Amino acid sequence: MSAQSVATQELSPGFSLTGFKVYGIPLHIFLIMSFVVCLATYLGTLPTNSLGVIPLLLVLGYALGIIGDKLPIWKDWVGGGNIMAFLGTSVLLMYGFIPAKYAKAVSSFIDKPQGVLDLFIGVLITGSIISVNRKLLIRSLVVYIPTILVGVALAFAFGMTVGFLCGVPVKQVMFMYVLPIMGGGNGAGAIPLSQMWEQITGGSAKEYYSVAISILTLGDIVSIIAAAILYKLSKARPELSGNGELVRAAAATEAEAKKEKVEITAHDIFNGLFLAGCFYALASIIAKSPMGKIGGIIIHQYAYMIILVAIFNALGVIPAYMRDGAKRMQKAFTDHVIWIILAGVGIAYTDFDKLMGTLTPINTLIAAAIVFGALLGPFLFSYIVGFFPFEAAVTAGLCMSARGGTGGVRVLSAAHLMNLISYGQISTRLGGGMMLVIASVLFSLFGRG
Repeated sequence: MSAQSVATQELSPGFSLTGFKVYGIPLHIFLIMSFVVCLATYLGTLPTNSLGVIPLLLVLGYALGIIGDKLPIWKDWVGGGNIMAFLGTSVLLMYGFIPAKYAKAVSSFIDKPQGVLDLFIGVLITGSIISVNRKLLIRSLVVYIPTILVGVALAFAFGMTVGFLCGVPVKQVMFMYVLPIMGGGNGAGAIPLSQMWEQITGGSAKEYYSVAISILTLGDIVSIIAAAILYKLSKARPELSGNGELVRAAAATEAEAKKEKVEITAHDIFNGLFLAGCFYALASIIAKSPMGKIGGIIIHQYAYMIILVAIFNALGVIPAYMRDGAKRMQKAFTDHVIWIILAGVGIAYTDFDKLMGTLTPINTLIAAAIVFGALLGPFLFSYIVGFFPFEAAVTAGLCMSARGGTGGVRVLSAAHLMNLISYGQISTRLGGGMMLVIASVLFSLFGRG
């Protein structure tokens, strides 16, 4: 088997026309297994524990992912199987094809108390940062925050300009459109924004939140579509893309990184999970200490996790085989677990009916302008700081305009850049925190009266 065919198999998980296999399972066997799971779900006998939820999400995720990857137009311009996996399950839930008790079980599995999404993000953060060349990592982080801020500035400029042309007051666009879309999603964005709005301006937190959550959801949709379009553009104009590398100097350090690689075992790969858990535990200790809130701004433990992994990588204290094991664990999650996770995200986080309710022409136009500004800023600034335009626009731009951490995951999935989730999380977590600071200033200056 040629190296190219092996790479194709690794990079294109899912349905294979050759041999009619689904993730290595013969099609007829997959259909029989899926029928058993669906029948148990319909009869209500499927357990609501992990051993019941995982097969259900596997059937839904794989089936919808295959459809999305084969559907004309959708596969090229809307994000393919990754986007179909979460949108499809949200539609199935809305029309009652997923019983309520299993929707609840999936929500518990993905979010709390089991928090598998945390596991997924934690493994990806650890593997993606710990394997980056140390000098390259330090350089990229120093200029990444300014790249985000350039996108924020253009998001304000484009959003308020288009809003003014549509007859929407500039302050309304600034408060009700730009801040929610560029904030940290729901829990770290719309909710604290609504509380700040009430405390600073005297307005209703409930009314602010009802508008903000709808607008940021619309921004999330536009961001995902924009990520899929940028991916197609990067294929048509390969000079705009680093093929998954953010920093242009990455190619120069690739040989050095290869020298550090050693032969690893299955134990080393599994220890990547242990390493991620340790960083997550240490980050949770810091996040729950007085350092978890700086200047009135809550610092999410993912932000501390990113910082910790970066510090340990920069210090060079983690052996090469453990770093490579963490990277292999991350790749396994990215290649083989992503559709399962996204199917769960569609059930636990995505209200399809609410998504459709925000799609008014003016709302869509303003949201599109904000998202375009958010991606254009990093795209242009990348030439100054030495980033690749495509990767910068997605991570520093679209991950900011997406709906929090889960929105960042969906954007990166549509752009086929899950290996850059660490930078995406910097945008949604640290970037979201910066937006709260900006919001407090704007509310104080322009929100009263």
